[in-house]
Amino acid sequence: MDGKRLKSIIGGSAGNLVEWYDWYAYTSLSLYFAASFFPKGDPTAQLLATAAIFAVGFLMRPVGAWLMGVYGDRHGRKAGLALSVALMAAGSLMIAFAPTYASAGVAAPIWLTLARMVQGLSVGGEYGTSATYLSEMATRERRGFWSSFQYVTLIGGQATLSEAQLEAWGWRIPFVIGALLAVAVYILRRRLSETASFSTQSTERPPSTIGNLWRHHPREFILIAVISAGGSLSFYAYTTYMQKFLVNTSGLTKTASSQVMTIALIVFALLQPVWGLISDKVGRKPLLIGYGLSGAFLAVPIFTALASVQTPAAALGLVLIPLTLLAAYTSIGAVYKAELFPAHIRTLGVAFPYAIGNALFGGTAEYVALWFKQTGIEAAFYWYVAGFCALMALAFALLPDSAKNSLIAED
Repeated sequence: MDGKRLKSIIGGSAGNLVEWYDWYAYTSLSLYFAASFFPKGDPTAQLLATAAIFAVGFLMRPVGAWLMGVYGDRHGRKAGLALSVALMAAGSLMIAFAPTYASAGVAAPIWLTLARMVQGLSVGGEYGTSATYLSEMATRERRGFWSSFQYVTLIGGQATLSEAQLEAWGWRIPFVIGALLAVAVYILRRRLSETASFSTQSTERPPSTIGNLWRHHPREFILIAVISAGGSLSFYAYTTYMQKFLVNTSGLTKTASSQVMTIALIVFALLQPVWGLISDKVGRKPLLIGYGLSGAFLAVPIFTALASVQTPAAALGLVLIPLTLLAAYTSIGAVYKAELFPAHIRTLGVAFPYAIGNALFGGTAEYVALWFKQTGIEAAFYWYVAGFCALMALAFALLPDSAKNSLIAED
């Protein structure tokens, strides 16, 4: 791989890190700031309220995917990447300086909701644009490996403050840091090279619209939405919600839960290029169907065992089982989708169906899980995850192996 291509992939991945660091800072720190935005009461009720706002952010993601998917197809991948990270900076600053319920009353959760809507627009466009950019910049022989770095960069920093400091004011610091990093990445992304797939297109190419996407690629649209629903639900169940599950159900302390998930996510990140490289050797489809089937069979026993886990070490061992398998999907899910679409509609084709499935089932994962818990049937959530993993396996079986039938013209 030449230096220019490598620089572009590193730049795209760095921006992705900031985007998703800012997005997940909300759910990672909501254990600490939930009481700041809502009246005092039951901790589960407060978490339900913050999870509802989290879901609202997800509902904005299809809008962001539509707007920036079209923007990226019409004006370039580089332009879309810059716009998405600028919006994330704005949303993070809004959260960092948000008023509390004690000082502003009902205006506090309204402000928080608006900030998450801005971030939702940003992330809705980021996934499709970064997936398209990385896929088009990588070489065919190592596309799975290089594109896997989209998920490697999901791992952000962890604040080293005491629990009391985090609950009082420390939770604001990661959002300030994230906003500043987003500004730096905006400058970086403006200097990236455009992809050949976009630059060499005919000026008479069909327009990138939702109508054309549905008209010419209905099968891919539906199946990618199903795949994204199962993949996003699995991802949030085993990452962001898992931290709350270990505290709220297993009984671990907030500190122990954070430590378990920090280690688990680092391992999860390191597994991405491993699975990506394997997919370049054996194809995408066997790995993707493999996760769908294993996720369907393991969700119920894993969650059941975690519900009664006694030690952080045991919790870590159990969490790593589904995360290791999930990495087979997250490492190549984006490049798989990018390879299914022609260049003139690729960004929208990746972004919009993904955002639909992600918003409906990924963004609501925490809320659904907490609702099942509050109503006394928490185990129903385990079966909910298992069922969608089974649907993922079926959807992948109905699609071609994109590594062998790629529509990226340079292949």
